[in-house]
Amino acid sequence: MDLTSSVRNKLVPGDELGYDRAKEVKEFDETKAGVKGLVDSGVTKVPRFLIHPPESLPNPMLSPATTHFHVPVIDLQGFEQSCRRMEIVDQIRKASETWGFFQMINHGVPVSAMEKMFESVQQFHEQPKEEKIKWYSRDLKQPVKYYSNMDLLVSKAASWKDSISFDFKYGSLNLEALPLAFRESVSEYWKHMIELTKALKELLSEALGLSTDYLANIECMKSALFVCHYYPACPEPDLTLGTKKHSDPSSITILLQDNIGGLQVLHQDHWVDVPPVHGALVVNIGDLLQVETIVLFTYFFFRLYSVVFHANGMCEKNEKC
Repeated sequence: MDLTSSVRNKLVPGDELGYDRAKEVKEFDETKAGVKGLVDSGVTKVPRFLIHPPESLPNPMLSPATTHFHVPVIDLQGFEQSCRRMEIVDQIRKASETWGFFQMINHGVPVSAMEKMFESVQQFHEQPKEEKIKWYSRDLKQPVKYYSNMDLLVSKAASWKDSISFDFKYGSLNLEALPLAFRESVSEYWKHMIELTKALKELLSEALGLSTDYLANIECMKSALFVCHYYPACPEPDLTLGTKKHSDPSSITILLQDNIGGLQVLHQDHWVDVPPVHGALVVNIGDLLQVETIVLFTYFFFRLYSVVFHANGMCEKNEKC
C-alpha cells in the first residue's frame, strides 16, 4: 500500500482537491504497523495526514528557542530532613507558579531502572510487526495497548510517533498481561514511581501551604498511566511533529526524557528547550491539579469571606463586640 505523498504542503492538510483523508487514515490504521511501519516500508515522503500546517511547525527564524530561560532543576536529596525540606518545598512552589515545570535529580529512581525502560521501549517498537500487532488497540478500556496516535481518527494532523500504554487505574498489572519486553522493566519502574509519587504529593501539599497528607487524603494522583512514545527517524522532519503542543489533563506528569532532546515548554510566550539531564525526571503540573488548586483556594476565600462577613454582622448587632 502506498501511503506516500508527492504533494508538498503549502496548504492545510486535507485541503487538496480529491484528497480523501479518511480513506488514507483508515488504510494506515489497518496496517497496525504505525509510523515505524512506514519507515520499514522505505517511504521517502511523509503521508499527508501526518503533515502539519506551516503555522503549527516551529520556525527557528521567527521564534528561536530561547537560551536565557532555563527550566528549574530541583535536587531532592535529603527532602526528608526538615531544613532541607523547607528549601525544596520553596523551590517546588516557585517552579510550579512560574513555570508549571521542573526537572528533578536525586529523586530515588535508579538510573538502571530508567535505562531498562528505554531499552524496553526500543525493543518493543523495533521487533517484527507480527509481534506488535497482538497489542494494537484503540479501546480505552484495554489496560495495555499499542497504537499510533490515539486521536488519529479525529485530528487534523497526526504526529510522527507510535505508543504503548499501561493503565494502572486499578493498581498493579499482572506481569503475564504485559508484552515480554516490558515485564521486568515496568514492574521495577512502577515500584519506584509509587514511592516518588508519594513524596511529590507531600511536597506539593506543603508547597500549597496545606497539611502534608492533604493531596493523599483527597486521593489526588491515586491512579497512574504509563505511556511510552517511540519516534522513528523521519524522512521529512520539517513537515511533521513528534508531539503537538498541548497541556496534560492529569494532576502531574513525570516524564522520563531520552538523551536526544527536543522537548520544549512555553514560558512567557517563548518556547524554551528542556535539555536532557542525566538521571533527571521532568515534572509537568497538569490541568487537573491546577483546577483543584483554583477550586481549593476559591473555597478557602469564600469561607474566609463568610467568616469576616458574619463577624461584621455580629458587630453591627452588638455594640460591645
